Amino acid sequence: MTRKKKATVPVDPEYLRKQKASMLRSNRQVLYFNDSELDAVNAYCRKFRIRSKSSLLREIVMERIISELEDNHPTLF
Repeated sequence: MTRKKKATVPVDPEYLRKQKASMLRSNRQVLYFNDSELDAVNAYCRKFRIRSKSSLLREIVMERIISELEDNHPTLF
């Protein structure tokens, strides 16, 4: 028994371009560590074979921010 392929709807290239442009990271933030903090980050990256520290730190910071915002959302009453 053969199955019919579902017809795929082509995605508008302009939509994809706008979506990609909106995800572009163009704002810089600088983060300073003392020696022991940097050693801890480097040890963590070595242990778990993480090559991109920027993506690691971005992910950690954004997880914390989003969880705080969800926990402290405004209530009506």
